[in-house]
Amino acid sequence: MRLTLALSLFLVPVAVGFAADADSWKLDDKFKPAKPEDMKDAPGAKPPEGAIVLFDGKDFSKWVKPNGKDKVKWTLRDGGIMEGVKGHGDIITKETFGGTFKLHVEFRVPYEPAGAGQGRGNSGVYVQGRYEVQILDSYGLKSGKNDCGAIYGVAAPTENACKAPTVWQTYDIEFSAPKVENGKKTEPARMTVSHNGIKIHDNAPVTSDNTTAGLGGDIAKPGPIMLQDHGHPVQFRNIWLLPIK
Repeated sequence: MRLTLALSLFLVPVAVGFAADADSWKLDDKFKPAKPEDMKDAPGAKPPEGAIVLFDGKDFSKWVKPNGKDKVKWTLRDGGIMEGVKGHGDIITKETFGGTFKLHVEFRVPYEPAGAGQGRGNSGVYVQGRYEVQILDSYGLKSGKNDCGAIYGVAAPTENACKAPTVWQTYDIEFSAPKVENGKKTEPARMTVSHNGIKIHDNAPVTSDNTTAGLGGDIAKPGPIMLQDHGHPVQFRNIWLLPIK
């Protein structure tokens, strides 16, 4: 997430801007995992029947820049992966979503040992473009409201479920949009979030109508899924959404 103070089967050329070099995806001898399973990719999940596939690794056909018209300039990499590119901005889905749904996202953060705090593997998943679940290299830390798995600025995860950097992780986000009657919010948005299969938020109320750097807008209207460019080459794959009636 931004501080307010002042992915494809074919390899294509990297867009202008910072991108991860090979060392970003290798852990050095100084890195010591707490336990062996932290070095194992979280198991992915195939889209179930009725799911809307938002990214299958082939192209950016379901995505656009937040202005709704400009093409995505992130990088597509081998293995059905997309990678954020510094300076090329956030991306949103062309389709918007309301009501109740489950969002599945697979991601991994680079190894950036020279960084600290918000300067390591920073990105975010914004549900309806308004409500961020933070992505960050928070491995081994005591989790706060701005660490990986947090509903940014609203609620810290109940536990730190992070894998090591460079290792694939998963979010499964069950989201219910806020209820609005006669132009007034009667119920906040709610989220249940599982990180690498561990529940870290259980029907948590999202007390902010637009977490930091969100798109804002009318909370009574559907919104897109947004992935954040925070200047770090965070990678994503296998993104899908399942509406829940």
